[in-house]
Amino acid sequence: MTIVANDLRTKGVGIFKEALKDADEVFISVRGESEFVVMRTEMYEKLKSYELDVAYMESMKDIKNGDFKSQSAAEHLKELKDAL
Repeated sequence: MTIVANDLRTKGVGIFKEALKDADEVFISVRGESEFVVMRTEMYEKLKSYELDVAYMESMKDIKNGDFKSQSAAEHLKELKDAL
């Protein structure tokens, strides 16, 4: 579902409660372009959890493929400073 930004100004945030009864997310359109997404907190937390799961799987894949390096904290800090 999409809500036009002007409707948000005139009807207030209560418009989201009604819109989210029938949809998982509501897009806010500004000048004809979808610019923002509103969703229930539970859905947001679920998506963030998925994001962490994917990052973990990618890290495990890198470790399995040997695509990492091992160094001390001092070596890492030196590498970061040298990169600047």
